[in-house]
Amino acid sequence: MTPRALKALERRLEQFLEDLTALMGRRERRHWARVYVEGLLLDGERKSIEPIATRTGADVQALRQFVGQSPWAVEQVERRLAEKVVDLLREPEVWIIDETAFPKAGQHSVGVARQYCGTLGKVANCQVAVSLHWSSAEASCPLLWRLYLPKAWLEDAERAAEVKLPPGEVYRTKTELALELIDQALAWDLPRLPVVADSFYGNDLSFRAALRERQLAYVVEVEATTVVWTQDPQRPLPPAKKTGRPRQYPPQEALPRPRDLRAVAEQLPATAWRTVAWREGSRGVQRSRFARVPVWAAHGWRQQQHPP
Repeated sequence: MTPRALKALERRLEQFLEDLTALMGRRERRHWARVYVEGLLLDGERKSIEPIATRTGADVQALRQFVGQSPWAVEQVERRLAEKVVDLLREPEVWIIDETAFPKAGQHSVGVARQYCGTLGKVANCQVAVSLHWSSAEASCPLLWRLYLPKAWLEDAERAAEVKLPPGEVYRTKTELALELIDQALAWDLPRLPVVADSFYGNDLSFRAALRERQLAYVVEVEATTVVWTQDPQRPLPPAKKTGRPRQYPPQEALPRPRDLRAVAEQLPATAWRTVAWREGSRGVQRSRFARVPVWAAHGWRQQQHPP
């Protein structure tokens, strides 16, 4: 955004930030919060403190102190922002679990590591944040987000102390962070929506089970190699033997033979498929063929976790 464009939005930005920054307390904190937001909005590849100070003409030390040392409750601001998003986007359709990667050149940014960078489409030096989005076919806006910390950052006490990681911080997987975001949204009584996620999350049986435990509908991608049953694998237990432990689960040989999803799809009749268009993209209408078939996940069968 150019300075001229930002100037044209001055009144709207002031109204938007007034309610959010009121939670920060002191007047100077509210001032520097606005300066920081303006710096993020202005054109420029680097969004660290010094470039932002240069673009806005702000005092570097004061801006650095606001970002790194100023004590204000981030959760209160996050909640107010989430409520604003819910109010502004009144006709959402789904919650989307997504990731945003921030390519980095150095090694000092918290959480930076060589990992998959979606922004570049390859493994690179970057930070990764997991986010929960309030989305419709026309618009999507993040409600909540968490920075992913690779294990190496938590295993290096000196490095963690240097960047002032909160004491007691423990390693959490991306799926655990995603569930934390969902739980936070539920605790704030934000309207429940179906959860959408890609195969990184969809392949995780425990993630899908956690969504069911929270009584959330979901549509998640899974890989074509995922093994399933097309018949309910729950079978009555055979009669108990006179000796030995009673059987808890049916013997594996009593279960129907599982198949991968690719094989299931290839064996469906042509009448099972429907062409569905779901949105207008930059290259025209996005459409594909879909079939709806009840299946039961074949992994985890010993725990009998096979909902359709």
